[in-house]
This record gives sequence, structure tokens and C-alpha cells, in this order.
Amino acid sequence: MKLPVYYVDAFTNSLFSGNPAAVIFSDLDDERVMQNIAAENNLSETAFVNFRDNKYFIRWFAPECEIDLCGHATLASAHVFFNYINTDANIFEVYSKKNGVLKVFKEEETLFLDFPTDKLISSSKHDDVFNSLRLSPIDLYEGRDDLLAIFKSESDIKNLNINVEAIKKIDKRGVIATAPGDDSDFVSRCFFPSTGVIEDPVTGSAHTSLIPYWSKRLNKTKLIAKQLSQRGGILYCEHIDERVLIGGNSVLYLKGEIFI
Repeated sequence: MKLPVYYVDAFTNSLFSGNPAAVIFSDLDDERVMQNIAAENNLSETAFVNFRDNKYFIRWFAPECEIDLCGHATLASAHVFFNYINTDANIFEVYSKKNGVLKVFKEEETLFLDFPTDKLISSSKHDDVFNSLRLSPIDLYEGRDDLLAIFKSESDIKNLNINVEAIKKIDKRGVIATAPGDDSDFVSRCFFPSTGVIEDPVTGSAHTSLIPYWSKRLNKTKLIAKQLSQRGGILYCEHIDERVLIGGNSVLYLKGEIFI
């Protein structure tokens, strides 16, 4: 059996930056094989897109587990869809088991994810975050998947010295660290070692938490965000009621076949 596979750098307009994802459009439904492929790819996520009942369904696998939501791999899947599956389309609509309908629409070269907002509640897990990031946040929230830790400055985020084993002990996917940006509305870094990804290069799903927080704090609905990983990425964000738009560019790195 041969599976077509695409490697796409998401949230960037140049190769070797942004967040790489593998994308596979196929009728594969064997979870064990999907997990093995994701582990073999060893990227932060591999997206599997299946067309059935006249709909597209999407699942995301990190190297060590399936995850509930992944923004950059959805953006990468839309890149493949628009460029190789249906070149006349402007909207890519997929269904996720835990998130319902997810949409990606195209405006010239920019793709926009249309995702539901995360619900944040105040958290008392300050000691967990201090042990994990070796710096005390000025505020802390819990979302569905992650802790959201607020810091004072961009330099705080750049200079974090993380404790991987401490982050693994937190009963969440991981920790999002964020602060006001020097030349953007806000910056962030995301740490998910329990999934096999110590630091995610650019994290679309994290912005379902980040955008509502910063939109309220800055009293604006349109924001520009930067993720300060080594590869880095820029995201164009908008808060609309209970939804967020997360925009970015994408670049194809590789097209090939998997033999299983």
C-alpha cells in the first residue's frame, strides 16, 4: 500500500521556518498504523484526512499520541487541499471528533483557520509553572488542553529555562507562556513534552486561548502574534464572538509516498 504524503511548513512564507507538518489524504483508518507513521515522521504532528460520506474528516497524531486539536497541521492540510486536491476551492471544511466543523479559507496567499475559542479559568497551579519554567507568572489560567502563563515582557519569554520533567508532570498537554510583544501585539512559546514535542515551533491551537485573552486585555479584535521558538512564526489573528481566525502562510517542503 502506498500513501501520498506532503510535508508543509506552516505559519511561514519561507522554507525551514514555521512549523512543519506531514499531511496524508487517504482512506486509512487503522489507528496503530497512523501512530506508527507519526512516530516515524517524528514531526510535532501528522494530519490524516479521510473523505467519506461526502465530507472530509481529520485526525492529528503527535509522535507519542493522538491529540484533540492541531492548528498548524490543519493549515498544512488546507495548503495541500487548495494546491493538489481541489485547486478551484477557496474553503476547506473538515470535521473533527472533538471539535466539530473546522474551516480554513484562503485570501490570496494567506490561509485562515476558523476555530472555536477556548474557555479560560483562573488557575492556582503557580508552583507547577514555576517548577516548569523557573519563572513565576504574573497571572495563570487553565484552558481545555493547556496552562496559559502570563509574563511581563518579551525578554521573559525568550529567556525561559524550562524543566522538561516538571512540565510532563502537569495534568495538561503542556504550558503556553506569553507576554506583550516588542513589535507585535503578543508573543508566546509552547511546551508539550508529554506528547513527544518539547517545544512546538508554531502552535495554532494555542491561539484559541491566546487570542481571547489578548483581545480582551488590549481591547482590540485584530492582533499580530509571534511565536518565539527557534524556527519562529507569525500569526494574523482575529477574535469574533466565540470563534477565532488564525492566519498564516505555508510552503511545501516535500511530496512523496509512504510504503506500508
